[in-house]
Amino acid sequence: MDRDRYPHSIDNGAGESITFLRRVRGTTGERLEIDNLVQPGAGPPMHTHYHQEEALTVVAGRIGYQRLGQPAQFGGPGDTVTFKAGEAHKFWNAGEGELRCTGYVEPADNVEFFLTALYDSTKRGGHGRPDPFDAAFLMTRYRSEFGMNEIPAAVQRILFPLQAAVGRLLGKYRRYANAPEPVRRKP
Repeated sequence: MDRDRYPHSIDNGAGESITFLRRVRGTTGERLEIDNLVQPGAGPPMHTHYHQEEALTVVAGRIGYQRLGQPAQFGGPGDTVTFKAGEAHKFWNAGEGELRCTGYVEPADNVEFFLTALYDSTKRGGHGRPDPFDAAFLMTRYRSEFGMNEIPAAVQRILFPLQAAVGRLLGKYRRYANAPEPVRRKP
């Protein structure tokens, strides 16, 4: 990523915005430092970063978070929640005011590109969800890095690749011409 363009923000039009502050050296690669603003009730669905640790420290508001198969938990200002690489999780604004968190993702890999493309598609669609063709492209191309646990495995393994192929035939992916190569790591 272009280091001269920090900080910069993305907004999905559905109550979430992220400011990418900087990339710094971390213990397992580049660490992408972020600032999140989440509106009441908003937050990402259950998902997995296969290679990345994600940490959020609440600056203001109330965070709700859940690891797959575990009960919901909550935190407030000063609390830090860390999700290990490969750990399915979600978080949301569990309060009535804005939730503001600082945090990081490490190693950064393609999370900045992935989230920017996903947020852009969600905002363009205006329905709180990304365009189905964009989702198919992103989830197929970056399946070695990210998983969406609320989408059935058969859809991710069979339908998304078919839909992405149709999208390529229809010329829907010109905006992704310079998309970075997926990161593949051995377990």
